[in-house]
Amino acid sequence: MKIILASKSPRRKEILEAMGVGFEIDVADVDERVSDTLSPVEAVCEISERKAKAVSQRHEGEDCIVISADTVVVIDGRIIGKPKDAEDAFNILKSLSGRTHEVYTGFTVCSEGKSKTDFEVTKVHFKQLCDDDIRRYIATGEPMDKAGAYGIQQKGNLFVDYIHGDYYNVVGFPISKICVTIKELFGINILY
Repeated sequence: MKIILASKSPRRKEILEAMGVGFEIDVADVDERVSDTLSPVEAVCEISERKAKAVSQRHEGEDCIVISADTVVVIDGRIIGKPKDAEDAFNILKSLSGRTHEVYTGFTVCSEGKSKTDFEVTKVHFKQLCDDDIRRYIATGEPMDKAGAYGIQQKGNLFVDYIHGDYYNVVGFPISKICVTIKELFGINILY
């Protein structure tokens, strides 16, 4: 059975490649705006479902499993997406400094007639950050395409004091839970 990753995220691609999973990429071009009344879990799950539905419709009749995901950072109950510009990235990182935030990833796996959406949450505690370190990090360009304005798998790891939960969830793809879901739903172990 073919695996299709419905994401343009290079990090999700790298995780599947590192696990030795054969897959194709088919990017879902969907509206990712959601109602402000949704909880973080509802928001990431809704977007993930939209992505999976769009891609699975293009592969109707094929023997494949579509996997989609969406990730957000949350602090004080507020969803933080990707920064709009360097100033926004600075403000985001300053708000995370010395505090604990949550990273939510919603994911959907689906194939002909079967679908399941679930989520993972990980708590991340940042060290106290000085303005100069934040500015130097932003100058690398790394934070600009990432929810919460940092990448734990790159230089952003220097800001992290500790995490409680799934590291790969913070990267944006809770592979362990996704594999369990695929096995439960379809009886397939994608790692073999």
